[in-house]
Amino acid sequence: MLAAGKNPKRRATRLRDPERTRECLLQAASREIYRSGFQSAGVDPILAAAGVTKGALYYHFKSKEALGYAVVEEVIGPDNYDTWIRPLQSVKDPIHALIGIVQGISVRPEDVRGGCQLNNLAQEMSPLDAGFRKRLATVFHAWREAIASVLREGQTHGSVRRDVEPADAAGLLIAMVEGYGSLAKNAQDPKVMKAGIRNIVNWLRSLRPPGNRKRV
Repeated sequence: MLAAGKNPKRRATRLRDPERTRECLLQAASREIYRSGFQSAGVDPILAAAGVTKGALYYHFKSKEALGYAVVEEVIGPDNYDTWIRPLQSVKDPIHALIGIVQGISVRPEDVRGGCQLNNLAQEMSPLDAGFRKRLATVFHAWREAIASVLREGQTHGSVRRDVEPADAAGLLIAMVEGYGSLAKNAQDPKVMKAGIRNIVNWLRSLRPPGNRKRV
């Protein structure tokens, strides 16, 4: 007998909630891909972590590749947006904002060991699969354009040097962030990332006009 107040129909509705099931699959797949890489990511661990059946997986995603593409579009892309793009919206001082983002990069040992999920997947799958390559390129492009745009705006207000080429500077910043992340991952040493952050911050300060290079 059911306890008083329990509604079996309501519970069944929750269990069959397709949006919740899909989100659980995406998050479980994202974690498994981060741990193991896409090629080694197992379907069974994803199903176990999400608490769903193989039928539910293939109801939402026609293949493992389709699931991986959705992880890029719906997990990795939005995470990058929240970390890098959203904080740059309507800022008065782009250098200050960028320094704040860089100083907020995690140097926890577990994050250093795992590396950047975006970069990990780009290194693994871009040479192998056009679907991944195009979707990852979209994330990188949006990231670079957001930084370039805010640097251009800073030039109009005098907070960024006029001789800076915004698109080139944006690409260099991304390369430094991802490069130091890769070095730290390879070394399995947070100190490498900490040093990288210091160097990136000093470079960002150098983008200010002379006499306006206040420390942050």
